[in-house]
This record gives sequence, C-alpha cells and structure tokens, in this order.
Amino acid sequence: MYMYKPGQKQPGFTIVELLIVIVIIGILAAITVVAYNGITKKAVITSLQSDLGSASKNLKLYQVENDAYPTALDCSVTPATNTICLKASPGTSYAYSANNNANPQVFALRATNGNLTYALTNNAASAQVAAVTCPPGFIVVPGSATYGTSDFCTMKYVASQVGATTTPISQAGTTPWVYISQTNALANSPNVAGCTGCHLMTEPEYLTIAQNVLSVASNWSGGTVGSGYIYSGHNDNDPANALVADSNDANGYAGETNTGGNQRRTLSLTNGEVIWDLAGNVWQWTAGTVTTGQPGITGETGYAWKEWSNVTAVGTLSPSASPAETGLAGASSWNSIKGAGQLYSYVGQTAVRGFLRGGSWYSYSHAGVLAMYLLYAPSTTNTAFGFRVSR
Repeated sequence: MYMYKPGQKQPGFTIVELLIVIVIIGILAAITVVAYNGITKKAVITSLQSDLGSASKNLKLYQVENDAYPTALDCSVTPATNTICLKASPGTSYAYSANNNANPQVFALRATNGNLTYALTNNAASAQVAAVTCPPGFIVVPGSATYGTSDFCTMKYVASQVGATTTPISQAGTTPWVYISQTNALANSPNVAGCTGCHLMTEPEYLTIAQNVLSVASNWSGGTVGSGYIYSGHNDNDPANALVADSNDANGYAGETNTGGNQRRTLSLTNGEVIWDLAGNVWQWTAGTVTTGQPGITGETGYAWKEWSNVTAVGTLSPSASPAETGLAGASSWNSIKGAGQLYSYVGQTAVRGFLRGGSWYSYSHAGVLAMYLLYAPSTTNTAFGFRVSR
C-alpha cells in the first residue's frame, strides 16, 4: 500500500502526456465517425437501389397489364386513374415521368435521400445521379423522360435586369425585365454572373417544368391533380401591371388585389422547389421558333385564341406542346377552366414566329402553365414580354 510522506513528489501525468492522450482519443473518435458515416451512406445507397428495383418491377408489370406506363405516382386514399402508388423507404422520395407516345414507351424514375440520388429508366439499371449545383436565384428542376431532359437549373423568378446592363438576375423584389425581344433574350441569357452554360430556356425545359408542376397535387385548387384548377398567376389585370416576387414562398399572392383564387403566383415542383410566375405576370420567351406547322384548328383563316382541347390540326412542333403529351391522366381535356391556358395560333402562318409562354397580367383565362402565343416574330418587343434563363 502506497503511503504519502510529507515532501515526497507525487506521481501523475505531465501536460505533454495528457495532450498525447487527448490527441489519441480525438483520432479514435474521428475514425469512428468516418466509419459510421461510411456505413450509413452504404445503407442509404443499398436502400435507394432496392427501392428503385422494386419500383421498376411494379412499373413494368403495370405496363404489361395496361399497355402503358402510369402517368403519375399517387398514394392518396382515392388515387387518380392511370396512376400507381410506389412506397419508398423512410426519408426517400421519388420523381417520376413517362412517355407512352414514344416507341417503345419509356419511363424515368429517381429516388432521393438527403444528398444522394439514384435513377433508372425502363431499359437502364440504377446509377447515381450527379448532384446539380445551381447559381444563386436558380432552382433544380427534375428531368423528364417525356421531353428528353436531365436535371437542370432554371431561374426561380422571371429574369430582371441589373441596372442598364445586359446581365440578367433572378431575384425577389425586382421588376421583371420586359421590352425585350426573343433575339436579345437569347443574346443576353449567357451573361448571368458566374454561370457557365446559361441560356434562354428551351421548349423542352419549359415543358419539363410544366409537366412537373401539373403533376403536383398542391398546385391544384381541389387538392388532387386535375381537381378544380391549377393556379395561373397574376392574370386579372388587377393591378394593371407586372408585379415583383416576394422572397417568402408562402406569400404566393404577393401584390395581388384579389387573393384566394387562381391568381396564386407560386407553383411547387416534385422535389419541393418553388417557382414564381411560370404562368401570368409577363409572357416569357423560350428559345423555340416555328414557321409552318403551327397547331390550331383545321380551316381557320387567321390568328385566334383556342382551347388546347379543341385543336384539330396538331402541327409539327417538336416536342408537342399539347397538354395530352404530358402523359398526365385527364390532361387531354384540360382547358382554360382548368387553368392550363390557351393557344394563340394560325395553322396557315409561314413566317418565323417565336414562342411566348405562360401569359401576362392582362391575359385572364388565356394565361396558364401551357399557354402559348405564336403571333410575334423573334425581333418583337412589348411591355409584357420577358424571359427566364436555364442552365
């Protein structure tokens, strides 16, 4: 037994020894954390791949039984026709699109958990999808098998102008850049600061967004896809001007005189992102042009507004802008009452015309996410013509 004696030096650890012990403990803890994170990541990857494998089998079985892939995912108590419920593991969400008009028919499915995303198609095994990093003011849009797009970035808000420069920005609280032609929108879109590959939104990209928001139940007044109407933005000329967007996505009626109706300016995507003024506020140029082959009504003698559901001459637009081509259940009958928007066209036109999308503050029932205006040449400017940039 050790006995203390006065004046005798006591045994103990030196500062150096204590520091060494602390460093060793820190190293062991770091190794443990890294190992745990690695195990967790492998478990998530395994779960994503398993979910996709099971989902793919269910989708292909559905196609065999119905001669078409489902148009959307729906796990509600009373699912819509031509939909399927795919259960995912906790923390995992799906993004799905299909094109039953392709030959052969195709689908694309992505499963996301945290910052990991894996995807597959009807003829390709699951593989990790590289994370899409967007410039400030842009959002990620899930790609679409229907329109042949991969995940891409697009402006959350309609483009605004930095002072008197040719630099577009996407920012709440700023006035949309109008009085711009399609020609100049094409020229200025690459000027977004720090954005390599920025360009005027293409038609496939616009239709990808439209298809996506149309498939989200919360964008419909009735709470389910196709029920009631999809919100069509600031389109009632009250107030009689373009509005600025709000930084608060919950304030979708920002600036509106009439609130609570179809003038809501925000639409949600399947990945939880929110886009402002896809419909209404200002018409938006896309990069599309057309000469002959405008969709319309057989025998018409000039330009006129028409419901998409009344179109008899489908035209030669590629991809087709028709609601039916979205592949969503019931879309072939969607019209302005449903908030889809109308078509302004003339099947006999042979001059070059640019694509204007969505509608403006005075478009009323013509406005909507699938609204299309094919009257103007690419050089035309107007107080209600703006644009949006993608990458």
